Amino acid sequence: MCALHAPDMSKPIDTPEGTTVSEPLSRAIGERYLTYALSTIMHRALPDARDGLKPVHRRIMFAMRELKLSPTGGFRKSAKIAGDVMGNYHPHGDAAIYDAMARLAQDFAVRYPLVDGQGNFGNIDGDNPAASRYTEARLTAAAEALMEGLAENAVDFRPNYDGTLEEPVVLPAAFPNLLANGSSGIAVGMATNIPPHNLDELVGACLAMIKDPEVGNDALVALVPGPDFPTGGVLVEPRENILEAYRTGRGSFRLRARWSVEDLGRGQWQIVVTEIPYQVQKSKLIERLAEVIQTKKVPALADVRDESAEDVRIVLEPRARTVDPDMLMGMLFRASDLEIRFSLNMNVLIDGRVPKVCSLKEVLRAFLDHRRDVLGRRSQHRLDKIDARLEVLEGYITAFLNLDRVIEIIRHEDDPKAVMIAEFELSDVQAEAILNMRLRSLRKLEEMELKRERDALLIERADLEDLLSNPGAQWKRIAEQLKDVRKTFGKDAPNGARRTGFAEAGEVEEVPIEAMIEREPITVILSKMGWVRAMKGHQPLDAEVKFKDGDEARFAIHAETTDRILLVGSNGRFYTLLGANLPGGRGMGEPVRLMVDLPNEAEVMGLAIFRAGERYLLASSDGDGFVVSSEELVAQTRAGKQVLNLRDGARAMVCRRVQGDHVAVVGENRKLLVFALNELPEMARGKGVRLQKYKDGGLIDAMTFVLADGLAWKDPAGRTRCETDLGEWLAKRASAGRMAPRGFPRDNRFT
Repeated sequence: MCALHAPDMSKPIDTPEGTTVSEPLSRAIGERYLTYALSTIMHRALPDARDGLKPVHRRIMFAMRELKLSPTGGFRKSAKIAGDVMGNYHPHGDAAIYDAMARLAQDFAVRYPLVDGQGNFGNIDGDNPAASRYTEARLTAAAEALMEGLAENAVDFRPNYDGTLEEPVVLPAAFPNLLANGSSGIAVGMATNIPPHNLDELVGACLAMIKDPEVGNDALVALVPGPDFPTGGVLVEPRENILEAYRTGRGSFRLRARWSVEDLGRGQWQIVVTEIPYQVQKSKLIERLAEVIQTKKVPALADVRDESAEDVRIVLEPRARTVDPDMLMGMLFRASDLEIRFSLNMNVLIDGRVPKVCSLKEVLRAFLDHRRDVLGRRSQHRLDKIDARLEVLEGYITAFLNLDRVIEIIRHEDDPKAVMIAEFELSDVQAEAILNMRLRSLRKLEEMELKRERDALLIERADLEDLLSNPGAQWKRIAEQLKDVRKTFGKDAPNGARRTGFAEAGEVEEVPIEAMIEREPITVILSKMGWVRAMKGHQPLDAEVKFKDGDEARFAIHAETTDRILLVGSNGRFYTLLGANLPGGRGMGEPVRLMVDLPNEAEVMGLAIFRAGERYLLASSDGDGFVVSSEELVAQTRAGKQVLNLRDGARAMVCRRVQGDHVAVVGENRKLLVFALNELPEMARGKGVRLQKYKDGGLIDAMTFVLADGLAWKDPAGRTRCETDLGEWLAKRASAGRMAPRGFPRDNRFT
């Protein structure tokens, strides 16, 4: 097609119905995705700022109201409720509806439950509710308060999904449910996460805003100091951070478990956790604590037990009574969900249409404006009812004054209604009311009673007219209603007191191992086949110890439970083990390869105790080496830390603590070289420099010593020999050296 005659794809094409239309893919997808996004945002994921509910929760409560499931009435099967909600108002899966209803009944999930559940509705361990056919439910008093006024035209109604019924657009909401029970949801391109709050404090903030509409966020946060989670806990977020979060609508809160120290007598104690953070499943928390014990990430923790019944009781046993409880809990806060960070994102729908991240003041303002609108609509509805009743009462009074004539008209006239309207100047409504009156009501037609009711309604009507015309009176009435809510659900009501406390807590500092473990002497033994164990006390290093068949001792050192043991691999990597984590000496120990990731082709060629400030001489079989600080040898992970880099085929041969001013090196050719220690560089990692030159073979051993004291070794007979005149072997680094003196060990090793 010629470009001049090609259709413009950027504009919609008007075509007859039933024909195919071409349009750009980007526009087609964009329009459809926008429709989906708006539907998700407005009708699924984000709550309304006025009643704090998503459509599914609103429909569940309205359907339960239609089923007359009042707090004082009987229960109905949850399957019946979910079926009615799905069939009448919410055309989605019944499982999703039941899950949403079950959450409204969980007192550990919502601060003020809106559904009163009977049966298994799940628990804090994370177990799911029973099937809907087994459980029953009804509304709570809090839910009734949210729907109070639905029959009085308090809110707009809209047709349901198939147009056969009507449902409320929003609930009247007698209290700020959005903040009281919180909400969370993920929409398209946005999300919301609002924690629960204490209703008594929210009412106090609302009353303060009614008294002074210009009240600042600082004053409101003084009345609403922070979230009040249904599971309790302790907030340790600084006040300035909380204030900033409520001012901007975004932030987070650090929430910790509540714990105490329980004295067991004789110096023994244990920690008891009685409240865990919000939305943390207790069973998974126990699993995590058990994993912390197994991996020994917190060596001071010996055991964890779940002794919970109706309440939460998690017992934590320390490994030693000398452990500081605060220090132990500080480590657990870092290593487990005993401390969480709950994010705040007050993204809500304003007037049910516009998503906006609101501050605390904006959310409360949206609620109060909604309450004023509800008050006006209910007052106008009552005013209309009074006018209709007054009209009927005027007709009754007229009928009473002319009772005999009215009876005569009804008995004899073919069209009594028209005759009464013409004769007594009645309205159609009044005439209809008189004709519909039962005979037994005639005895009630007393003029005084009718006038008394009329006068009372006239007074009420005047009050309502004053209320509708006076904003000050409206806010006064709203304040009175909020005070009534406070009496019903406030801090003096059952379960109304604040559950989440406040405390100050700085960042958890790095706790030294020595502070968490009771220091005890141990003897670390590593066998030739790589089995390691720690025997209690400092046993003689040459004492007889049982090994598996074919195995024997390789290394034995004296250490303490608080020591970090440096394990040197022939691959040049260093691994770190904690003395307290080593298996006991009653058995044969455990393979060291289960504790560190030592490759199968590598073997252990050295064992040392970490001491800060020490230096070590490292050397490879190629004859290269350097001096390294002990701090550079400590590994933080199982994989270890590569310190000595090796060429292909080379292996680490020497790792000795530096003690002296000179270095002695001996190779496979039995040539000995002595040179000054200061000729070696100190490095953090690398290949190093050449220690001794070889034509054939490589390095066997190296050590440091004090030249003035001489070089000592053990001869074949086991006697210690010391050579003080070393001038023959003294040379520069990287020299070939001279043959070792007579009596030098045949294996070419100094020890």
